[in-house]
Amino acid sequence: MKILIGADKGGFAVKEAISEHLRAQNIEFEDVGTLSLDAPVTFTEIASTAGRQISAGKASRAILVCGTGMGMAITANKFKGVYAAVVESQYAAAYCRRINDANVLCMGGFIVGPTMACEITDTFLNTEFVQDFPRWRVDFLNSQMAKLNEIEERNFK
Repeated sequence: MKILIGADKGGFAVKEAISEHLRAQNIEFEDVGTLSLDAPVTFTEIASTAGRQISAGKASRAILVCGTGMGMAITANKFKGVYAAVVESQYAAAYCRRINDANVLCMGGFIVGPTMACEITDTFLNTEFVQDFPRWRVDFLNSQMAKLNEIEERNFK
């Protein structure tokens, strides 16, 4: 699984904490910026870079941080095959994966501190779509994903 990580100025400190946390676990990732507060990159540029790579199949997940997480999510969701969710808790991280198969985690550096962001990241990376659900719910969620794929195909022609 190729993981991307990125942030604008508002999410830089949290992104750096997550990067260190992932390195400590020997989890490989690609940092798509901002690489220094001396040269900040906008949320639209960072989320577009991640969105393009996921849409092209060059990465499977991304973790994006801006001030609120919302700008990153709005931008990333402009790309086909990207399912970005703004998350502020471990519970939301688990359920954005289990129910919605989100592949982009967006957090707010003004909202979530480094420790919580690392815990949310772990939950996001270690939870799979329909994980631990009964068969009837797996079938239902798979049918909903098929409908979402049909909507996506119509809208991203």
